[in-house]
Order: sequence, then C-alpha cells, then structure tokens
Amino acid sequence: MFRPGIPLPGTDAEEEQPRPVEDARRPTAAERVRTLAQSSVSALLTIPGAEPDLREPGSGVPQAHAVTPEGDVLLLVAADAPEARVSAYAQDDDLTAVMEITDVAPVSVPHRVRGRAWIAGWLTPVRGEDRAICARLLAEAAPSAPVAGTSRRMLRLEVGECWIDDLWGAESVEPDAFAAAAPDPLAVHEAELLQHLAAAHQEQVHGLCACQGWEQAVPVALDRFGLRVRGWSAQGACADVRFEFAEPVGTVAELRRAMHGLFAAGG
Repeated sequence: MFRPGIPLPGTDAEEEQPRPVEDARRPTAAERVRTLAQSSVSALLTIPGAEPDLREPGSGVPQAHAVTPEGDVLLLVAADAPEARVSAYAQDDDLTAVMEITDVAPVSVPHRVRGRAWIAGWLTPVRGEDRAICARLLAEAAPSAPVAGTSRRMLRLEVGECWIDDLWGAESVEPDAFAAAAPDPLAVHEAELLQHLAAAHQEQVHGLCACQGWEQAVPVALDRFGLRVRGWSAQGACADVRFEFAEPVGTVAELRRAMHGLFAAGG
C-alpha cells in the first residue's frame, strides 16, 4: 500500500467531533476527497526530507489546487518555495509528497474542524504542452491567484493513495476511485449557503431540532443528500442531527425547494 507519511487520522481536533452513527445517504469517501481537492480550502504540501518551515507565512501552502480529468492534483506554488525547488527536475516516481487538506466549518460552532483529507503520490513539475491546460484549470479554481509569470510554478501530484477523516468517519480511497469521483454539486456554494441559513433562518433551523432540547442549533454541513445541524446545550453537550432531502439536489434552486420541504415538515 502506498502511504508516504500519511498521519494516522482521528488523533487531534477530529476526535472531539460529533459523528452520529446513522443509516443516511451520503457522498462516498472518494467524492468527499475529490470535493476537498477541487475546493478553495487551504492545503499543506509536505515532501519527506523537505518539510516546510511553518514559521514562514505561506510556507508549504499552495496558492491554488485543482484536479485534472484524469485524476491528478495540480498545485500552484511560489517559485522560491522549497517544493518548487526540490521538484524542479523530478521524473515519474522520483519524489513522493503528501497534500493535507483541512476542512473548517464556515459558521461558528464547537469543533469547527470538520475533517481532514490526505492525498499522497508522486510530485513533478508541469511541463510542455500540459502547461496551458493546467494553467486554465488552476485559474478556474482560484481566479484571484494569477498563474502566469515567473513568480509561480505549477506542480502535478500523481495520486497514489487518499485518506479522509471527517464527519462521516475515516476511510481510505484508491486512486481509480478518486479519479472517477465527482465533487459534490453544492460544494462551491456551501459556505455561502450555510452562512445564510445560520443568519437568516435561525428559527427554522432550530425548529427542526426542537425535540433535542438544545440551546443553540447551527447548520454545519450541506451536501446534495441533506443538511447536518450541530446543536449544544447550556451545559456544553454537543451533537449532530442529519436531515435528508426527499431527493438528491444538484442546483441551488433545487436546494431551496428541498429546504422549504424540510422547514414545512419541521413545522
């Protein structure tokens, strides 16, 4: 099994996360990793023997990341970053690396780290004819981080293994499954949608959880299958409840209809 330095999950902030064991429809582990890999969520790139100096702002942190149709992860890094220098002449499986993605809830709740994903593989610079295609993918992922110029380098991480430890649990993901997976269709809107629900629909969200007797109830995660709400009591006890949509949703318009259905049922 390919695993160059992937840390064991569940050993830090995640061990406190509420994780209900429930028979709910859910994105697969491969879809969850792919969603994070194609998001704007902050990541840390580590190369064994060339670990980033975390005292330096932005050290080891790609300016953008995206995924190719073939399932390789693209990384945009500063030209003077250690990972750019170390990988400059790498070929095929010369250089192993691990990208760690930390997913933080976009709303204020206890235990805001919703999970982490690790993507391990082989790192090489993007070369030749691939540069234009990869530049376009990275620009789409992060329009505010210009790809052109001599101050940045594009790197390719050929995936060897993935692991995710999140609100659904801890699972490994094979490269083929990662390549075939699609990101959740609501992911690009999730932060804005959760913040809107927390600010403008607080009473309705709390009403969904009325039987729980919680003092606070905040929407903490959203995907095409449903909404997860985190609640806590005055004593600090914390738990999650999952509300499934009648049908999976793929657009914001469909989500609005699904949320109206949930609120109507919650009464």
